[in-house]
Amino acid sequence: MRTETARAASAIFAANRARGAVRFGVHLQDGVTRRGDLHESGSLRVRFPSPEAEGLSGVFVNTAGGIAGGDRFDIGITAGEGARLTLTTAAAEKVYRAPGPAAQLDIALKAEQGAHLAWLPQETILFDRARIVRRIDIELAEDASLLLCEIVVFGRTAMGEKMLHGEFVDRWRLRRGGRLVFAETIRLDGDIGARLARPAVAKGGAAIGTALIVPGSEAVLERMREASETFGGEVGISCWNGFAMARFCAQDAARLRADMITVLGRASPTPLPRLWLN
Repeated sequence: MRTETARAASAIFAANRARGAVRFGVHLQDGVTRRGDLHESGSLRVRFPSPEAEGLSGVFVNTAGGIAGGDRFDIGITAGEGARLTLTTAAAEKVYRAPGPAAQLDIALKAEQGAHLAWLPQETILFDRARIVRRIDIELAEDASLLLCEIVVFGRTAMGEKMLHGEFVDRWRLRRGGRLVFAETIRLDGDIGARLARPAVAKGGAAIGTALIVPGSEAVLERMREASETFGGEVGISCWNGFAMARFCAQDAARLRADMITVLGRASPTPLPRLWLN
């Protein structure tokens, strides 16, 4: 009887998991970036506000109202030759407690010859005992450009909340001209609160972030470093393999977000999405 009950509960859990997918490409037409065919399914949607200059902006919306254990979302975006595309989210994404399997988020970004792609989602907020596995794969043509950032918040400090336990796996792969130039996998699980408290990890910080800028150069680094005295958290900036990277760690999300806005503003002429500035 217990086995049958467990099976029934498992089936109900699986049936109530959110699924969502978005796939589309953009192309350059008469000097203006236009959207091609769009595929949407499940609870994931993308909307396109009024175009800004010659580029196109997209805003992702998760109608499920957040991410829970067992949910799965897939995103596939291609910026065609010479196109300019900026993507963000309508709000911070919340990842809730997961008693069962981890949520999965797979993101594939591609920029063809001469294209510019900006992936600038708002924060991902992890609640206590949240579990998520994220994979980001990026393919750039040799002369394509990229501006990418991700912010992860371990509990809403303004609400007195902390993420003490859970699982966060983040796998990034960046290829440029078919060559792997950056690969990284972060894994935090179990007693995450204790790990973040370690001086060599986050020194008690509740928010971390990463920005990738392609191409990167010493001139880009210098522009970002000029703002170092204004940073409210810890920021490390470096450049190698033809790209620049900035790492962020702060005691709260607001402080890190302010530092990220400063760095992105100096790293690229691409304007930040208006949603970031509200």
